[in-house]
Amino acid sequence: MARGARRARACGACAAGGGDTGPPPGRTPARPAVRRRRARTAGALLAAGLLAAVAACGSRLPEADFPRPTASGAPAEGEPIRVGVIASSTSPVGGGAFDAPGEGARAYFAALNARGGIHGRPVEVVGCDDGGSGPGNTACVQRLVDEDEVVALVATTAFDYAGAARVARAGVPDIGGQPLGPAYDTYPHLYGIYGSAAPRTGRSPGWDGTLYGGTEVYRWFREEQGARTAAVVSYNQAASAAYARLMARGLEEEGYTVVREQVDFALPNFRAAAADIARSGADLVFDALDTHGNVRLCRALDAAGAEFTAKVTNVQNWNDAVADDYADAPRCRNALWATGSSRNHDEAAHPAVAEFREGMRRHGASAGPLSQWQLEGWAAARWFADAAASCGRDPTRACVDRAVRESAPYTAGGLLLPVSFERLAEPPATRRTCLSVARWQDGRGWVDQGRDMTRDCFTVPQLPYRP
Repeated sequence: MARGARRARACGACAAGGGDTGPPPGRTPARPAVRRRRARTAGALLAAGLLAAVAACGSRLPEADFPRPTASGAPAEGEPIRVGVIASSTSPVGGGAFDAPGEGARAYFAALNARGGIHGRPVEVVGCDDGGSGPGNTACVQRLVDEDEVVALVATTAFDYAGAARVARAGVPDIGGQPLGPAYDTYPHLYGIYGSAAPRTGRSPGWDGTLYGGTEVYRWFREEQGARTAAVVSYNQAASAAYARLMARGLEEEGYTVVREQVDFALPNFRAAAADIARSGADLVFDALDTHGNVRLCRALDAAGAEFTAKVTNVQNWNDAVADDYADAPRCRNALWATGSSRNHDEAAHPAVAEFREGMRRHGASAGPLSQWQLEGWAAARWFADAAASCGRDPTRACVDRAVRESAPYTAGGLLLPVSFERLAEPPATRRTCLSVARWQDGRGWVDQGRDMTRDCFTVPQLPYRP
């Protein structure tokens, strides 16, 4: 639903288990206990994807940012300003699936320090890997907030943000975090990378436990690509099935005929699902699968000779690893489309994107392939730096928090759609929302589609759901 099939965290390194006809080559079948553990892991991830997928998004608002920090041109050498970066790097998901936003943030701060920091003071990044667990997250928050006394948290990417209430009680601004759960629609002082219109009183998510999301992704494909039929593929697992039902509901709200396909979680028969999709003549293919499942589905779609306009993926999979990940599914690979709330990281002609790409080249050598999540982490770090610079040489938590909260909608120089925190007393029935759209093409990378993201906007209904 809401920006979401594009932003959903249906995590890329999920241990999905199984395949069309059995376990991958060289791997013995999982024991029942292992399958149950995989199911819990994937369920949590897909539930997180569900929350991100249908989160209310920022409207198209006037673009106004802070003045940029003054650059001296000389490396910063004063007393460091400490910020914390929490990432579930060694979560049950594995594979560094949550690292990209932190990679982007670190590269931004390295580039900022090289040109003078914030009023001559360098930014010191204090990282913490919470292991993807609630207790681990709480321990990270306690260390960063109480012991290291960071001014702010930046680009948080937590599998289980159990320490969010503690961050809010301490009045520590958490800037540009990824909404993997309802925390950024629940607590004050938490500022998710996509904004929020919820009251954020700390008592319950959204409006008395209900969140709302729009249908702009489906509207875009209907109006811009003439799509009328969409397939939605899910596992026979509770969270996956729930996410698929929400996508189907949003598609039906936009007038689509929906083809529902469900595969067994332990031994998914993607070939049968792909054959059904090919016979249905679906224009679009959405899914509630992890990245491993996405790749196997794409292989099956290629083998079935399915013809469709777009295999729509999310912001996590919007990266330059696509050519390798989907190496043996060339037709589906070149039909991969991604939608999101940030400017395409391959749009090198845009000055803010060019700055990001150069910064990652110089300071992100150890990071993986360029990705949209890195760009959003970079934008989160810029957001902190701009807010802190507005507070003078000695920024405090309270001043940075106030600068973020009271500033005009923020765009990080055009990297983000305007991010705002309106705190509406009542949820809106409709909302004007915008989106960025790109398509993978071999030899060209991610190519922008449609108009500029600030002009691909629709007024769409806001549909309720409970996290």
